[in-house]
Amino acid sequence: MLYWLLYPLHDRIPAFNVFRYITFRAAAAIVTALILSWLLGPWFIRQLRRLSVGQNIRDVGPQAHQVKKGTPTMGGLLILFATLVPTLLWADLGNVYVWLVVLVTAAFGGIGFVDDYLKVRNRRNLGLTARTKLLLQVLAAMVFGLALLVLPAEAGFNPTLTFPFIKRLVLHLGYLYIPFVAFVLVGASNAVNLTDGLDGLAIGATSVAAATYAVFTYVAGNFIIARYLQVAWVSGVGEVAVFCGAMVGAGIGFLWFNAHPAEVFMGDVGSLSLGAAIGGVAVLAKQEILLVLVGGVFVMEAMSVIIQVTSFKLRGKRVFRMSPLHHHFELSGWAEPKVIVRFWILSILFALLSLSTLKLR
Repeated sequence: MLYWLLYPLHDRIPAFNVFRYITFRAAAAIVTALILSWLLGPWFIRQLRRLSVGQNIRDVGPQAHQVKKGTPTMGGLLILFATLVPTLLWADLGNVYVWLVVLVTAAFGGIGFVDDYLKVRNRRNLGLTARTKLLLQVLAAMVFGLALLVLPAEAGFNPTLTFPFIKRLVLHLGYLYIPFVAFVLVGASNAVNLTDGLDGLAIGATSVAAATYAVFTYVAGNFIIARYLQVAWVSGVGEVAVFCGAMVGAGIGFLWFNAHPAEVFMGDVGSLSLGAAIGGVAVLAKQEILLVLVGGVFVMEAMSVIIQVTSFKLRGKRVFRMSPLHHHFELSGWAEPKVIVRFWILSILFALLSLSTLKLR
């Protein structure tokens, strides 16, 4: 909005020329989202307490977590607000990619909101059935993939799959691109959801991933840099870096209140929407395969659940003390803050390794 309103005045007021730069607007989105989170956070938490929107803790989880029962949840609404508002303020609203990632993030947030609402209303840790939740996620993700597939050719997007280490290899998926996109978004969404089990763990790792993809979207949208690094160029996708910046600011702002011991939890409305946002940005930047490395912590958490369930069904034995993986380390004697910080360190390491692939072939 501000881009539309102020940049056209740059001929009369030269200072407004800065609005042409994506880097400036992405930085402004970070600051705006951070300030919104800090200003609205205390009021928002008070309202959640007033409405008795408290977290229900599963009995099968670590017993140390029982003290968290009743902590306000659905804090993801604050994250969504602090992400979407700065995006609409600072991004070029004529950019189709910005609208697509905003809408799919909001759609997954809506699914998470319904799930959280049912849990709070029923006073149980059970909301939507797993089948219903998955069906809604797949539907929203497939609409996102279909929208990308039907974009006009001049939009610069095509249904191809690129590989980080073999940059000349490009697979044209055609209509198979739609289920592929659905797999990426649904997988990322549920992986973040599984990671959201300790204070600040998921939002910290998500903020690192968002910052990483801010770089990838900027590179993909810049023809000169993309050609130099031999990565896929997608005209206009660099604008999505503003959205990524807003995610980073909103994530850091929420972490202020979500850090151990947490004053508020994000709930499914936060974890599902953030995971879908990261997956959507990965698709737009043509770095879907690299999401496995960028979101390495999320992959570890999701794989630990898959391995645990598979092992128990086939052998009747558990591989981990408890899944997801962060609970395994808790039950192994690590204090919760230590698990969180060490997983953040891994997130940063995965991010740096991912960025290094821009020069690796």
